[in-house]
Amino acid sequence: MEKEICTISITSTWLGDEYTFYEDHRIKRVYDNHSLSANRTEWLEPHQINKQNKDKLIKNCPEEFKEQVMQILDYP
Repeated sequence: MEKEICTISITSTWLGDEYTFYEDHRIKRVYDNHSLSANRTEWLEPHQINKQNKDKLIKNCPEEFKEQVMQILDYP
């Protein structure tokens, strides 16, 4: 498995929503649908993430990883 770059949380309520970025440009999302459906995992392509979530991810991204994450997300 490729090396992890960072994990970014864009949680806005009590439901979790975290994205983990890998050096091979894979993106893993772990999220909660509701209290009875927690820690669901899905693998995403950049085009599957809407602009609003991309904005949140970049805003919450640690500065030292921002350039790599922007490249993976093809942002802006």
